[in-house]
Amino acid sequence: MAKADKINFSTPSGFPEFLPGEKRLEVYLLDTIRRVFESYGFTPIETPAVERLEVLQAKGNQGDNIIYGIDPILPPNRQAEKDKAGETGSEARALKFDQTVPLAAYIARHLNELTFPFARYQMDVVFRGERAKDGRFRQFRQCDIDVVARRELSLLYDAQMPAIITEIFEAVNIGDFLIRINNRKILTGFFQSVGITENQIKSCIGIIDTLEKVGENKVKQHLEKEGILAEQTQKIIDFIKIDGNVDEVLDKLKHLAQNLPEAEQFSLGVTELETVITGVRNLGVADNRFCIDLAIARGLDYYTGTVYETTLLGHEALGSICSGGRYEELVGTFLGEKMPGVGISIGLTRLISRLLKAGILSTLPATPAQVMVVNLQEDLMPIYLKVSQNLRQAGINVITSFDKRALGKQFQLADKQGIQFCVIIGSEEAAAQKSSLKDLKTGEQVEVGLANLAEEVKQRLQLS
Repeated sequence: MAKADKINFSTPSGFPEFLPGEKRLEVYLLDTIRRVFESYGFTPIETPAVERLEVLQAKGNQGDNIIYGIDPILPPNRQAEKDKAGETGSEARALKFDQTVPLAAYIARHLNELTFPFARYQMDVVFRGERAKDGRFRQFRQCDIDVVARRELSLLYDAQMPAIITEIFEAVNIGDFLIRINNRKILTGFFQSVGITENQIKSCIGIIDTLEKVGENKVKQHLEKEGILAEQTQKIIDFIKIDGNVDEVLDKLKHLAQNLPEAEQFSLGVTELETVITGVRNLGVADNRFCIDLAIARGLDYYTGTVYETTLLGHEALGSICSGGRYEELVGTFLGEKMPGVGISIGLTRLISRLLKAGILSTLPATPAQVMVVNLQEDLMPIYLKVSQNLRQAGINVITSFDKRALGKQFQLADKQGIQFCVIIGSEEAAAQKSSLKDLKTGEQVEVGLANLAEEVKQRLQLS
């Protein structure tokens, strides 16, 4: 191939590609998250990467997300079929940009085959056409759970979400984190009580949601641009800055509910929030793992009740590492009935990227192998293969070195891949049914009988 014809094989911007150690870290995190999800009874589903465009855009589902459309690309010898291959209207298709809208369509398609409340988890890849930058991707994996009911859904499902978040992040040992909880009815009710119109409330919630990113002064400016009076703006700022421990904030909210005009919506939100907090405590979540934060709004329009954002303490610049909330209308979009739900989402690809960069997580070794059986003599390969299989049957991951090379080179190859132990068998060892086991971390080398080799390796792996 001429130099001028050289193909650019670099990955497209915003489409990540993991090295083996990074991919193994992702698999470990997926296994951990899956284990916690399933311990609460969530069942796995997978929806197609491609949905009908009208599904993704129904009733404002798209929001601010840029959708990738799917258009057929015909080979040069089939260009005459171009018009027939083109898809328009209801046949137009696109890549899914989140898991929640496809969940709504999935429930509509399988309504009579599902049991409600329906608790599912998904750990699929989604696609968004946003500007690619550090920590932002156009293709990324989301780990979502949602519980959806017909007509009514207990607030205890809302309480389960912080318990699940806590178990996941404690299991992966990423340090101290804080789950910040609020209720959208509290915000909506407060805005109503200070004279904000229904048309303004939606934009006000979106503005409040940017407080951490842009700061108090910018929020005030944005509110004033929306026509909010200075007096109203100050009341809003003072309200969302209410702080204290969980009980103190609840007491302040209850007191406020008694004095606010038109406080029905506000009082309902406070009651719901207190019910959720009680449930969170009854599920054993420590008080230092969660708080009430009245500035948490979750800008997405479909949230109607409880909302959550999780922050890694000491690394607040990373933003929310897990978020979600309750919605009433979204899942029933395609059925015309009330189907309340609550869920959370972990943007795993983005999270891994950020935690690796911050040094909070490290990649795993490039290979899952724990032992390498080295090759000293080609004529001993039958023994090497038998020993390797015996170790595998004992639950140990093994690489057998099929290529004979200098012993030092084989040690270097094992060490480079993060393999801790090497099994060495020469003619004398084979005749005596023994081996030498070398620990590449410590440099220690011991003689072990082949009959006891698997047990010795397992004991040493538990100690390391």
